[in-house]
Amino acid sequence: MSGYHWGSLAVQDRVGVREHAVHVGRSITPYIKDVAAQFLAQQPHLVVGAADPGGRLWTSLLTGAPGFVRATGPDRIAVTGGLPGGDPLAEALATAGTRIGTISLDPRTRRRMRLNGTLEVTPGGFAVAAEQVFANCPKYLQKRQPVQLAAEGAGVVRRGDTLTPDQERAVRAADTFFVATTAEADGADASHRGGMPGFVEVLSPTELAWPDYPGNAMFLTLGNLTADPRAGLLFPDWESGALLQLSGRAEPEFGAGGDRRIRFRIDAVVESVHPGRLLWSAPEYSPANPVVPSPQGLRPWGPHLGSTTR
Repeated sequence: MSGYHWGSLAVQDRVGVREHAVHVGRSITPYIKDVAAQFLAQQPHLVVGAADPGGRLWTSLLTGAPGFVRATGPDRIAVTGGLPGGDPLAEALATAGTRIGTISLDPRTRRRMRLNGTLEVTPGGFAVAAEQVFANCPKYLQKRQPVQLAAEGAGVVRRGDTLTPDQERAVRAADTFFVATTAEADGADASHRGGMPGFVEVLSPTELAWPDYPGNAMFLTLGNLTADPRAGLLFPDWESGALLQLSGRAEPEFGAGGDRRIRFRIDAVVESVHPGRLLWSAPEYSPANPVVPSPQGLRPWGPHLGSTTR
């Protein structure tokens, strides 16, 4: 069963979706189809997940003119450029052999594809030798349109090991985040999570929780967390371009009625406002998003969050 290790199989068995997962898993291949190559060439963003030199998992965002990510063969993509200075994954993306997960998501069309593999350093950027390539359905993706590029930016504006009050409000207001996970020899993976604002709970300045909504039955993320609790989260503010990156450990929790949620404990926080970021419109929420209770204290966030590094 291509793409599944023991952690994913254990979750599939627990939820009772093994047969469906076998069928869906046939879509995971090591090859980039022509339609996937065309999709990649049109995207201005690439989300990447990997471990830093100290072993912490992070998720980061690369931005460039369409074509900065492109397929250069049936099992290889090339990326022009890299991450801004100070990003937790800047060194990892300049190190040959890094196991990396990527997701290319187009808010304009609610399409997304994932490609996981091993990084190769190239002049002016990096490449990824593909090991897993597959698309996901548009469920829980919010629709947005690009507005403009923001030339100015302060870079990393805050580091810490707990959330500030403004960062807590940012998490509560989020309708989208990305999560990087790993299963050691099986490599890294980057995945999308979406819902109505408030679907991510802030339990404390060092702990979050979110529901695991029904998806494709693969359980790659929960399977990785079953094998290895390390995780990295990325909360983008689409309208301001600010980024909130969290690294820590996550644990799947299974309820009596089949409900699932993830509890995440924060070890490190990086907040950034990078130059050259792309700003997007307000969202058209996915019709698949479950209703959540109206959270308190929601408001837009962005460059005003922090102005000093600590």
